[in-house]
Amino acid sequence: MEMEDSIDQVGRKQVGRKAPEERYEDEAAQICLKTYRHGKETLIAVCDSEILGCEFREGDLHIEVCSDFYGEERASLSQVEEALRGATMANFVGRKTVRYAISLGYVNEENVLSIDGVLYAQMVRM
Repeated sequence: MEMEDSIDQVGRKQVGRKAPEERYEDEAAQICLKTYRHGKETLIAVCDSEILGCEFREGDLHIEVCSDFYGEERASLSQVEEALRGATMANFVGRKTVRYAISLGYVNEENVLSIDGVLYAQMVRM
């Protein structure tokens, strides 16, 4: 059995463990989604629901996954995908949301940050 780095439930990198099989189940209550509209711009904020309310720091990097920004509304992966179609910008925090954004082609894996082991990415459509 080949060992490799994997990502745990909250998006923290686990070194030397077998990578879990990637599954994208369309279950509600796994992801928080909030939409902001200003003129022609639409920003969506998406995070894994289990890290809502958490704060992560690593070196000079800091992120607070607060309900004020990411909302408390739970969404399915299909709802996230639909929101992304109309988004001009997006913020993603957590393993599920970042991996899903990668799988849809909205984020390149090499552009993903890890803050205290939690995955973070942004998307801007120009």
